[in-house]
Amino acid sequence: MRPGTLVRIVRDNYVAGGLRKVYWNAGTLGGELARLFEPGNRAFRRLAARDIRRYWAGSCEPVAGDTERRAHAAAAWLLRAQRATPDDGVSLGWFPCSRDAVAWKPSYPETTGYIITSLLAYARRFSSADVRAAAHRMARWEAEVQMSSGAVQGGPVCPPERQTAAAFNTGMVLDGWCTTLADDADSTVLAAARRAADWLVGDLDDAGYFRTNGAFVRAGEVKTYTVLCAWAMHRFGDLAGEARYRAAAVRAGEAALRQQRDNGWFACNCLVRSDAPLTHTIGYTLQGLLELGVAAGRDDFVSAARRTADAIVPRIRDSGYLPGMFYADWEPARFSSCLTGSAQIAIVCYRLAEITAAAAYRDAADRLVDFLKAVQDVDTTIPEANGALPGSFPLFGEYMRGGYPNWATKYLLDALLLQDRSRARAR
Repeated sequence: MRPGTLVRIVRDNYVAGGLRKVYWNAGTLGGELARLFEPGNRAFRRLAARDIRRYWAGSCEPVAGDTERRAHAAAAWLLRAQRATPDDGVSLGWFPCSRDAVAWKPSYPETTGYIITSLLAYARRFSSADVRAAAHRMARWEAEVQMSSGAVQGGPVCPPERQTAAAFNTGMVLDGWCTTLADDADSTVLAAARRAADWLVGDLDDAGYFRTNGAFVRAGEVKTYTVLCAWAMHRFGDLAGEARYRAAAVRAGEAALRQQRDNGWFACNCLVRSDAPLTHTIGYTLQGLLELGVAAGRDDFVSAARRTADAIVPRIRDSGYLPGMFYADWEPARFSSCLTGSAQIAIVCYRLAEITAAAAYRDAADRLVDFLKAVQDVDTTIPEANGALPGSFPLFGEYMRGGYPNWATKYLLDALLLQDRSRARAR
């Protein structure tokens, strides 16, 4: 890392915003670390200590092979997260040092939506009727909590009077409903999916951007990563046989292209920091453009995703470690890794390898996934963590620190299934 980049990371993450912000952030982290030393967190404390040692020593050894066992563990954890809630949604995740002292969080409609797609893919691959049934329960639950407008709420599940609409969340649940309908006809799910797709079409402005970002991200700007909704819209257009949904999806894709710079970096592409987007939101944008491009026959969308991937691949270390945020010059903007984003970039690279037959993408994806397998603990005595992927490496890094958001494990499962497919094709 360049000395200037190190200074920039320290300035932007630990100094910018003034003393008040630094004090608040330090206080929040201090509280989480204090709860780490509570008696009930003894085993988790040992796990976190091992994690930080591996981070500072650079001793996190990639894991080659063992792909199927780790996919089984990831799917099992997602079902455990579903059972941890009083409904059929999937818990937002397990955070044992949380300020509210509630480790398993409530169900999260947004990510439950696209978890459906992952579990149905797993169920097909391994002929699991139980996993398939669980995914269909998630889809029906999503229809139960859908807003009357057709939108999906932002944030964890809450009573209707407190719900606020979010375009991105609506697209992610539409994705799960499309996968459900492709698996089996369900009139309730079909009606919910149509309401969601109609709402998304109506939410596009004249330029092709979604208007309703929701209450849980920084307001007042375009969110480029919402192009992932366009893929779901196009899928629904195919299922319904209606061109208007496909046309709206393509408009959203064209709008996203206008945010890309010549070096592949996308503007307005983060939850809160557009100057330095997370690999998580970069991954959303790349997958949306790539898959929409394939579905709609738009080579320019595929080329745009490839341009960004070509900028990221050289920044993946030999170990598979990838920094969690990047500035517009593709210099790292964080010391820690956003593991969800690493999994998403791996998914995009596997798909590019399939589309282009370029081995460099497959090799990059394997490096990322083999690193993720090293930080996925499949032998821990902590059942709430077994099989899951943390938010960050190290565990108390900046993204979803100190716990296991369900979407990290969802994307790990997707990446493992693609690694499994890649290696089967190579044999």
